[in-house]
Amino acid sequence: MKAYIYNGPGKSGIEERPMPTIAAATDAIVRITKTTICGTDLHILKGDVPSCEPGRVLGHEGVGVIESVGAGVTSFKPGDRVLISCITSCGRCEFCRKQMYSHCANGGWILGHRIDGTQAEYVRIPFADTSLYPIPAGADEEALVMLSDILPTGFECGVLNGKVQPGGTVAIIGAGPIGLAALLTAQFYAPSQIIMIDLDENRLATSLRFGATHTINSSDGKAAEALMALTEGRGVDTAIEAVGVAATFELCQDVVAAGGVIANIGVHGTSATLHLERLWDRNITMTTRLVDTVSTPMLLKALCSHKLDPAGLITHRFKFSNVLGAYETFGNAARSCALKVIIELE
Repeated sequence: MKAYIYNGPGKSGIEERPMPTIAAATDAIVRITKTTICGTDLHILKGDVPSCEPGRVLGHEGVGVIESVGAGVTSFKPGDRVLISCITSCGRCEFCRKQMYSHCANGGWILGHRIDGTQAEYVRIPFADTSLYPIPAGADEEALVMLSDILPTGFECGVLNGKVQPGGTVAIIGAGPIGLAALLTAQFYAPSQIIMIDLDENRLATSLRFGATHTINSSDGKAAEALMALTEGRGVDTAIEAVGVAATFELCQDVVAAGGVIANIGVHGTSATLHLERLWDRNITMTTRLVDTVSTPMLLKALCSHKLDPAGLITHRFKFSNVLGAYETFGNAARSCALKVIIELE
């Protein structure tokens, strides 16, 4: 089969690989029909994720068709169309029993990281019964790809951890795919203001189409002042960090209101300053989280009932034979105006 392989920092490409086979009774082999690229894949290609070793098939998102199942799989059969979760969960370990599937003792984020992933014609899915979801008839499979990772990530790590409430005020720092996913799902709770902050005018315009009440371009360094003007000097009840750099985490500290929540989503590779000299008496809560995908069944129902439409996040489409073009487009989003790309397997 054809697969997109990470061969070390700055080295990658399509290669021929053996088709995966059932290795445990709980495995399923899935023929991929559509997949996508995550910002984490870009981090891997740069060498920022040393736990991902050269030779790995990348990708942890996608939809496909069951090719074969192990003897222990009871919920799926060959021919079933399925959504692949970015998080693999055994459903039985201590962490899974706490619904912390991201820390599963036997799984977690392993696809495209510690085992071969979804940017290939076929993929092996461990613990298929608890790591796959059936696709309802008539569902938009391109939109469903957004439920593999970014929708539950934005919702769980941003909206739920951020305790977004009806009538509350929300700032989302970073209007990339994850920030926009948080924007879409924050509207479940009817906050009075959702303020999107970013450097990119195109993404800010997209935010308004997706339901933001206000946008702030932070390129002038005065985002905090602009937000305080919008909130009459109070700040926001929920500040969601969706970039993963020190400056945006510190901006959250500048704009959160007394009694508010800072919810971190971004992947931070360097340290950031925590200003306890200003926040120690402000009744602030700070949260961190890796997506657990506990919300995926709910989000799937919301999508199928047309209460949630993530299809607008898709800006580009590619055939798998041009996966290098997909990476080029996604990795240069400022120039290409890319959000999420769909890669279709021929």
